[in-house]
Amino acid sequence: MMFHTFVISAYQESPYLESCIKSLKAQTVPSEIICTTSTPSPYLMKLMEKYQIPLYVREGRSDIQEDWNFAISKASGEFVTVAHQDDMYNRHYTEELMKQFDKWPDMTVFMTDAVTVKNGRLYHWGSKEMVKKLLRLPLKLHRYSDKESIKKGVLKLGNPVMCPSCAYRKNYLPDPIFHSELHFALDWDCMIDLAKWPGRFICVEKPLLYYRVHEDATTGACIRDHSREKEERMIYEKFWSKPVVDLLMHFYRKAYKDYEGA
Repeated sequence: MMFHTFVISAYQESPYLESCIKSLKAQTVPSEIICTTSTPSPYLMKLMEKYQIPLYVREGRSDIQEDWNFAISKASGEFVTVAHQDDMYNRHYTEELMKQFDKWPDMTVFMTDAVTVKNGRLYHWGSKEMVKKLLRLPLKLHRYSDKESIKKGVLKLGNPVMCPSCAYRKNYLPDPIFHSELHFALDWDCMIDLAKWPGRFICVEKPLLYYRVHEDATTGACIRDHSREKEERMIYEKFWSKPVVDLLMHFYRKAYKDYEGA
């Protein structure tokens, strides 16, 4: 079995896809790279042929959860990163993943810090980024990050985990990994479930992901139709009473403005 696979989950024709591919090809430690899609097109086929990347097509209607699970199922690596087509990865990502696994062989989920890319500018120390860093602080105690209370505790006040930064140890986690009734907040919901499973969450506070924000992203669409707010409230209600949920949502809504004018 290979150590690590990047699976690009491609949707329609993203103008940022080639930049994502180049960042995966530039890794200091090579990984298997494949691409999956439920929206095949000549554009996508030509790009994968150019970079000699295997392309797997999922039949049926496009769905984030089904697309991600299909992507993971096609990966050969022990660890799998579902690479979002609009994002880019620091060239030391796989190298750091391997280094942390050598230190913590019971690691089941690896995650990193990220730099937000918006309108061609980089944001690493904005208010939203700082809040996420603060929420992740308990996971910096790697010696204790196999405890369910620690893993779940960082998820109670918000979702500080950058989903595209995660590498999942697929054979040590549920199959399928993503199994939520939610659409936008499915990664947050599933991380709460993964926290119950044996194994260690390892968070590396290095900006090894470049997370692109733009108006065509799924996140932006979910904000505009209010599904994001509805689903995040449902997550909070798993942990808190209604008055606390109302207070948390008041502050969490402020993160939405990051997508305005993207």
